[in-house]
Amino acid sequence: MSAAILCIRAEGLKTAVLSNNFYLQHGHSYLPLDRTQFHVIVESCREGLCKPDPRIYRLCVDRLGVLPEETVFLDDVGQNVKAAAQLGLRTIKVEDPAVAVQELEGLLGFPLRGFVPGTRAVRREMDIPVDPLRQYLQSVLPLSSAESLTLRQFSHGQSNPTYLLNTGERHLVLRKKPPGALLPSAHAVEREFRVMKALGDAGVPVPKVLALCEDPSVIGTPFFLMEYCPGRIFKDPSLPGLRPDERREVYQAMNRVLCQIHSADISAVGLQDYGKSGNYIERQVQTWTKQYRASETQRIPAMERVLEWLPQHLPKHERTAVVHGDFRLDNLIFHPEKPEVLAVLDWELSTLGDPISDLAYSCLAHYLHPDFPVLKGLSGCDLPELGIPTAEEYFTLYSSSMGTEPIDNWNYYMAFSFFRVAAILQGVYKRSLRGQASSASAEVTGKLAEQMAELAWDFAVKEGFRVFKSIPVGKPGAGPTRGYRAWSGQQWPQRLTATPEHCAADLSTSSKTSPPHPAKGHLVISPDGLRPPVQELYRHLQEFMKKHIYPLEQQLRDHQVSEDRWSPHPAMEQLKEKAKSAGLWNLFIPLEVDPEGRLGPGLTNLEYAHLCETMGRSLYAPEVFNCSAPDTGNMEVLIRYGTDQQREQWLRSLLEGEMRSCFAMTEPQVASSDATNIEASITEDGDSYILNDQKWWTSGALDPRCKLCVFMGKTDPSAPRHQQQSMVLVPMETAGVKVLRPLSVYGIEDAPGGHGELVFDRVRVPRENLLLGPGRGFEIAQGRLGLGRIHHCMRLIGHSERSLELMKERVKSRVAFGKPLAEQGTILADIAESRMEIEQARLLVLKAAHLMDTVGNKVAAPEISMIKAVTPSMALRVIDRAIQAFGAAGLSNDYPLALFYSWARALRLADGPDEVHRAAVGKMELRR
Repeated sequence: MSAAILCIRAEGLKTAVLSNNFYLQHGHSYLPLDRTQFHVIVESCREGLCKPDPRIYRLCVDRLGVLPEETVFLDDVGQNVKAAAQLGLRTIKVEDPAVAVQELEGLLGFPLRGFVPGTRAVRREMDIPVDPLRQYLQSVLPLSSAESLTLRQFSHGQSNPTYLLNTGERHLVLRKKPPGALLPSAHAVEREFRVMKALGDAGVPVPKVLALCEDPSVIGTPFFLMEYCPGRIFKDPSLPGLRPDERREVYQAMNRVLCQIHSADISAVGLQDYGKSGNYIERQVQTWTKQYRASETQRIPAMERVLEWLPQHLPKHERTAVVHGDFRLDNLIFHPEKPEVLAVLDWELSTLGDPISDLAYSCLAHYLHPDFPVLKGLSGCDLPELGIPTAEEYFTLYSSSMGTEPIDNWNYYMAFSFFRVAAILQGVYKRSLRGQASSASAEVTGKLAEQMAELAWDFAVKEGFRVFKSIPVGKPGAGPTRGYRAWSGQQWPQRLTATPEHCAADLSTSSKTSPPHPAKGHLVISPDGLRPPVQELYRHLQEFMKKHIYPLEQQLRDHQVSEDRWSPHPAMEQLKEKAKSAGLWNLFIPLEVDPEGRLGPGLTNLEYAHLCETMGRSLYAPEVFNCSAPDTGNMEVLIRYGTDQQREQWLRSLLEGEMRSCFAMTEPQVASSDATNIEASITEDGDSYILNDQKWWTSGALDPRCKLCVFMGKTDPSAPRHQQQSMVLVPMETAGVKVLRPLSVYGIEDAPGGHGELVFDRVRVPRENLLLGPGRGFEIAQGRLGLGRIHHCMRLIGHSERSLELMKERVKSRVAFGKPLAEQGTILADIAESRMEIEQARLLVLKAAHLMDTVGNKVAAPEISMIKAVTPSMALRVIDRAIQAFGAAGLSNDYPLALFYSWARALRLADGPDEVHRAAVGKMELRR
């Protein structure tokens, strides 16, 4: 009966046990069977009911989630069977278990014998004639006519149908082509047979092949036979049930056998004509493009971009080896007890080609979600904790074992691999429409082609970003002149030598003499005037926000006022991963501090201004792209002033978005707009510093991801006024750091980061946590605030543009006093005022960014102070007009306007109040 239960579960049906049992002495119930075989267990001793009470049957059916007439009940007691039948259950009275199983087979319509893990009853549309097959087996194997022959179908696999043949004591595997018309050269079981025989003779672990039948008259299509190889097949790449060290050994064994395949001497094993030598990727792209086009059912935009991008960026160097073509964990059979590969399965796609394609393909699971229907993935799993190597570690292990150079362009191969999967799934889907696919889930899996195409495009973007960052770039000049000219043309005067392939457009063929960065004199006032690669970034950013961020804004706003508000919304981390994959990451890092483009895309402040404005259209976008305060300022501090040890400990995690940070400067007891007023003490004590004082408006401090605080205090109160302060890096878990409360802005707590009031009570940090040196804190603060101020202003322009956009949509759709609001004179005047003020402020912000790029932050100080005084007030007026046009709805959480307004008002104080900046501008003006 146990084998019958396993066969039933293999068909996707639910099983339950309904037992009249009792408690043992120690409080455990008596149920002598394998509980894991049942979806539902109902025990009389636990429920207080027993058969034949009708209530216990209803309880069991309810827990199964089925109707009584959908249930078959087996029991050896007549009154129990009668009670079940009265409730509408189909019943079988068990007197002889073998007879009962036969009766159950009749009810279910499939056999309940010969179970082997991973198999199921043969699907009706995949049935094959047994008698002709028996005759063939008798001709090629020592099989007598008296021996029974039963067939089961392997449940996984979407391509060539594969069957388990039971002939007495012997298990064989039959693999055949699918029925019906097939795409040219697809499903070549003849090639599978050949390569497995050749590699098996050379010592590569493959199942032993026995016979090839190319006569379709036997069972309808060609097929081959091989020995069944028992062992472990891991369908879940997270390897549940294994220890971390065992998991790592499994992946190492997988890597070793791949190296073994790729090390096979092609000529020695007789496979020199198994495929063409050279240009494998190019030929594969062409082949799979044709396959995809032949099975295309609808247009997939991401696939169209990938189809254009792949042939334009082919690898320059390829090695030729036997490639498996579908090498992944669940195509390997492992020893029952040891981390040893006994057999590599499914050689249908094998040929001669570039071995790195196999390597990349074997890492597909690293980027798929654990609930992915076709192949379970590892995305989101803590790989170090599981003991599973990351994709990068897996690539490195392979290179080391093969004795080859590290693989720099592995993102290209990942894009190619996901492209192939998309094409395969599209073919599966097309066949499912014709009833030809070998798996019952083929129709569902085929529809995933679009998702795979999007992943392929994500890796294409990553590869383009890698190439872009590898391009040598020049640092803009920083002469003493403040002169500038405007440029707003539709075309940049000269194109780039190479660009990031963030979109399918290939810009790599542009002039080799073109400058990699804009000329010093150009003030670009329109995104259309940006360099082509930056235009692509800008367009890609807009598309990302439209597709991924705007639709989630309401959820994120609601989360900020929910009980769970102090925990990040799960969607935020998912969005960040998408942004990172899309190459929209760390855009804020200015070219001047990262001239080689190692940490970001190498944008100038002026270029970033246009992108930052776009991010400012949503309050949540900056964090998605790792461009939000206070992290941006803290990262720049570490880049500019941190030691190698400090950067290694903190900067890398911040750049990767693995943690967040805060900046503790403002104090409740003094006017902190004058940074020299701060009173927090930093006292030297041996090899440590002791910190004491109270800080508030420490943004981000309440975020559970906040791991680092940049603390400003005084190390020498007797030193000159601007040399008393120092900055120290403080881990948030340090003893003595206590968050007292969140502070609100107009009642808004800005969760999950919030604005915290903190106490530092005898907080001890190592001496090496001091930034730059004692007395350098004011200098660091001024350097930090320059970019922070202009970033705030750039985002405020985005707030204003979005507010005006929402206002225009609102007044066009609302009618008051007999005509649309858009026709009311006061509304028209408000719209005009808002447009004019936005344009004026934007030009001033862009000018300030341009001067920071060309003459440096110090010379650009007047403009930086001007924009900090002008932009928040402008934004307040624009947002206020929008709120007025919306009416009461504008004050609600249903729109971003109220939050925009609170942020704009706060920024009249943050990073220096308006009065301080106006005073600075006035003083500098008098000195001109």
